[in-house]
Amino acid sequence: MSKINSMHVKLRDNVQVISGKDKGKIGEVTKILRKKHQVIIKGVNLKIKHVKPTRENQSGQITQIEFPIDSSNVMLYSMKENVKSRFEYIINQETNKKMRRLKKTNEFLS
Repeated sequence: MSKINSMHVKLRDNVQVISGKDKGKIGEVTKILRKKHQVIIKGVNLKIKHVKPTRENQSGQITQIEFPIDSSNVMLYSMKENVKSRFEYIINQETNKKMRRLKKTNEFLS
């Protein structure tokens, strides 16, 4: 696994934004852009996009779209304890599988 493609967040992780205009917002990761090292988070970094009509009798629209945010600007978030935290890898003795555990709360992530 190369360094460029490794990320500290995975799909459907709960994260908190730690810097930028959306600092403090909490959301779920919906998409990961590995090559750009960015993530798209539900309800964070919303931008307004004007969509042109595609057909003659259709009208244009103004929509809000979630844009990517750099993965270094987010931290994993524990919904049980309501705290952001770093994580560590733990090897489960019974199954010999590598699992992620939040350092502050000792909560295991999938």
